[in-house]
Amino acid sequence: MNSARALAAALLAAAGSLIAASAADAATAITLYASPAGSGSACTQAAPCSPAGAQNAVRSLAPATSGADVTVLMQDGTYRLSATWSFGPADSGSAGHPVVWQAAPGAHPVISGASRVTEWTQVGTSGVWSAPAPAGSATRQLYVNGSAAPVAMASPAALGFSGAWTGTSTGYSIGGDSAAAAWFGALTAAQVAGVEFDYPGGNGPWTESRCRVASYSAAAKTLTMTQPCWTDTTARAPFSQGSGGLPSMSTGTKPARLENARVLLHPGQWFLDPAANTLYYQPAAGQQMTALDVELPRLESLLRGAGTLRTPLHDVTFRGLQFSYATWNGPSSPSGFADVQSNLRITEANNQGLCTFSSPAGTCPWGALTQPPANVAFSAANNVTLSGNRFAELGGAGLSVMYGSANTLIQGNEFTDIASTAILLGCTYDPLPTDPAESAGIKQHCTPNPSEVSGDTIGANEILTGTTVADNSIHHIGTNYSSACGITLLFSRGTTITHNDLYDLPYTGITAGVIQGHVDQAGTPQNSTNINADNAISDNVFHDFLSVRSDGGAIYAEGHQARYVYQGDGTTIDPVQTLAHGLQVTGNVAYRSPNTNFTYYDDAGAEWINWQGNVAFGAGSASQGGCSPTGHFWITGNYFSNSTQSYPCAAPIDTHASGNTVISATPGPGVVPDNLLAAAGVRPAFSALAVAAGPKIYYASPTTSQTTQVLIGGEGFSPSTPVYLGTTPVNGVQHLSGGFLIVPVPAGTPSGTISVGAPANGNRLNDTEPAITYSGFSYAANRGLGDYLDDIRYATANGSTATLAFTGTTVQVFGEQYTDQGNIGVRIDGGTQQTVNTVPADGQRHTNVAVFSAAGLAAGSHTIVVTKLSGQYATLDGFQTP
Repeated sequence: MNSARALAAALLAAAGSLIAASAADAATAITLYASPAGSGSACTQAAPCSPAGAQNAVRSLAPATSGADVTVLMQDGTYRLSATWSFGPADSGSAGHPVVWQAAPGAHPVISGASRVTEWTQVGTSGVWSAPAPAGSATRQLYVNGSAAPVAMASPAALGFSGAWTGTSTGYSIGGDSAAAAWFGALTAAQVAGVEFDYPGGNGPWTESRCRVASYSAAAKTLTMTQPCWTDTTARAPFSQGSGGLPSMSTGTKPARLENARVLLHPGQWFLDPAANTLYYQPAAGQQMTALDVELPRLESLLRGAGTLRTPLHDVTFRGLQFSYATWNGPSSPSGFADVQSNLRITEANNQGLCTFSSPAGTCPWGALTQPPANVAFSAANNVTLSGNRFAELGGAGLSVMYGSANTLIQGNEFTDIASTAILLGCTYDPLPTDPAESAGIKQHCTPNPSEVSGDTIGANEILTGTTVADNSIHHIGTNYSSACGITLLFSRGTTITHNDLYDLPYTGITAGVIQGHVDQAGTPQNSTNINADNAISDNVFHDFLSVRSDGGAIYAEGHQARYVYQGDGTTIDPVQTLAHGLQVTGNVAYRSPNTNFTYYDDAGAEWINWQGNVAFGAGSASQGGCSPTGHFWITGNYFSNSTQSYPCAAPIDTHASGNTVISATPGPGVVPDNLLAAAGVRPAFSALAVAAGPKIYYASPTTSQTTQVLIGGEGFSPSTPVYLGTTPVNGVQHLSGGFLIVPVPAGTPSGTISVGAPANGNRLNDTEPAITYSGFSYAANRGLGDYLDDIRYATANGSTATLAFTGTTVQVFGEQYTDQGNIGVRIDGGTQQTVNTVPADGQRHTNVAVFSAAGLAAGSHTIVVTKLSGQYATLDGFQTP
């Protein structure tokens, strides 16, 4: 089965098949059809409508009042939207009878906000190609063959800059760096104004801010940065009673990368010249320009479902669709991306959201920062279901729900290749919607169109209520904004986040509260309050998170998390009842992320959290704790490889730990109860998308001469997933869940020989293999970045070598590609040394990749030598031989 058919089948399986209407219901069961080329108003299978035509047909049926069961089947193909696909109250169904927009059987409908770019011509002999772009095009993303391509970029070192820059309140003086002065001096004013500086870790290790250059003075040799981005990044207003810091970046901090100039183009990168309406792309090695599908996003919003508090959108279901190819251009504006935490940023004055805690006072309420918009968004929407969909190749957040929405079900979807966070629940401006002072800000910032909700009366009706996020696969997000979380939960009641798989994440898995608690702690617990109550995060699986940023966790919480319940005297808090209305964090499993500070992280001002029955191994220096929380934590019945109650800053009022089990950082079968592992993660009924993507191992417990079973952690396992030892199939595998297997092995078998899905292609040798000899290399383990068997060798001195003698006709060298790498030399049998560049074109870290391959060697024995030639580091993650 080809990949398109497999994906279509998986979408249908994840969405669920249509249930045929009974004869008694035939009068009210209505099926309409839409297709990318549809037209007219018949909306039949033979004469389908466009999506807009089908929407008009649904409205004419008035299902909200008639009670009709209306289903719109979306036929196969790409639906290229010319504008946001908008749903309002008129598109509603009725209770128990939602209007369903669903993939037709066997179809894979893609809702796209992009234009396909064609008419490519080569620019001279440079290897760069150009094509006309639609007039007015503006985008921060380009998708090539279904994947995001990096914009033109390079590091200052790669451009030969010396770095002799002096920071100022307006930008930089670069007179001491002749190479930089010459580079900027060669650009036009318009080209300079397009250049963007990237500052990973600039405002704290959990951030990645970005600002554009406004202008360059060749006479003064000064760069002026855009405002307010520069001030919001380098001169943030201080605030009082802080329990956590929101640091400014030093003006002397130099960018890690320069982006968005045509002269920066490298293979696999693109540049859009908006003035000339021309797109440039330099094909990567092996790509043929005429064979590429190049998608240029035009829209920032694909689908918007919005009502009012008085008249909400309600009872609508979206099933088996793919939402792709949208952008988000906000960070290209003068406000840039002044990152604060979890993709929340400052876009106004430097005291935005600091309320009365700064002088002069900032905007209120406390923590009212600007959040990323989602490419699919719902507000004032009740009983909306999104199931079995793919949210992929998106430039903003994937999906948001806010402003009084109730009973939203987000289940069985896949979120991947998303520039910001996958799912964003709530709004930074509504911690206390019952406070009349917040009403105007809520209407302005928590809705897509303030004028549409001008008649709403804001109160408890605005609270986000009853959201369920279940059985979703969330991975490879935060691709442009690395402080993104898998799921961001702001202010809500009755939210349940359960049975999701979250992995391959640059930062935190799930955050409950961002900034909100930064003026609360044990000594000042009531500086900022909110409506949070009765929320639960349960039975999720996290691994390979915090792969880029630091100071986060699998689950991060701060601020108030409970509705207080008082005893009979009306003043004493009842701890049992209040905890019951607090944040319940139960049954979660987190592993293989050693860069984590605290796996389960109760940070600034966090209070009333029940940490119960969770698992953490190889996932942080402490399994539970934080910095300056308020307290009232119960930590019971957990299986942790590291410490609990770790509070290196101000201590909480109280914590209660009991019944916890200390386990190894590399547990084997039976160390963690099988039923706990089996209960976590995506459930079988919703695993079709993960299984279709193919199984992959992320963790294998180590073996000794006595070991006869191995615990395997990963993704995409099904009861029928084949398991191999080398090329030999394994029988008797115990399938615990889609994420865990127990594999029987002969005593002493290395766990690295286990593969899933297909036999291992060749003999993979880990960097610890005795046959490899080293000179100048050091060993590092448990980085949690995706290294093979979670360890690696690295060298800092040029001339360091790794040598392997092997037999066969092929060999591959595995290592890491990252901006701190350089060139390595590879020599086989004393022949000519080949130079390999291990600095990636996209500026992102890539681990466990084949950086060199050789085939067609003569049969027999050979010797390969890998030598560090340049860069801060060279890495070796082993070899593969026949």
